[in-house]
Amino acid sequence: MNARLAFPTAPVLVTAYGLIRLADGLDGERGPGPAWTAGHLAFLGAMVLFVPVLLVLRRLAGGGRLATAIAAVGLAGAGLSMAQITIDVVVGLRAADHAAMGPMFDRVGEVPGVTLAVYDAGPSLFYVGLLAAAVHLAARRAAPVWVPFAILLASLASAVNLDLLPAAGLLMLSAFAPLIRPASAAVPREAGPRHPRHARGRRPESGVSMARRPPSAGG
Repeated sequence: MNARLAFPTAPVLVTAYGLIRLADGLDGERGPGPAWTAGHLAFLGAMVLFVPVLLVLRRLAGGGRLATAIAAVGLAGAGLSMAQITIDVVVGLRAADHAAMGPMFDRVGEVPGVTLAVYDAGPSLFYVGLLAAAVHLAARRAAPVWVPFAILLASLASAVNLDLLPAAGLLMLSAFAPLIRPASAAVPREAGPRHPRHARGRRPESGVSMARRPPSAGG
């Protein structure tokens, strides 16, 4: 999937996960079962697609050291989120019922550093990186000034209550909307040689190339 499709698809999958999660909890319990697995796989797909999104945001911001550092933070968070989701899927597939899931998660949490890296601080890096990338783009006038605010609201919604994930996904989708067209042009193609216009009866100077490259997306 190219980056232009990743921009709308990733937030849509976040919203899908949020809706499936809400439906899964209607009986008072979440997991195990098809809804638990399907929802988490949708969220896993979203995180996978956020990888090219973060890389394109880096290019749109000019690809400098700051943009690279921001992308690295976001990618680290996305990777840790994928680890968390994978654990959740495996537990859901192995557990016979909801009561059996608790002890399994407890055993995972007993591994030193896993709770902090995979469940607490780690995934937050994704939202920090995504928000920082949006702020950086807005500061460079490569994105509307409201885009970081939409990302901030999406991040806060996810942090306050996972039941707000459908809204968080829609906020991300709105924030990415003005970036979809620049994303398709993030890697400019080489322009072919252009023949200059010249006065009748005159010949262009030999040895001077008139071909021009299109400006990079980062400016």
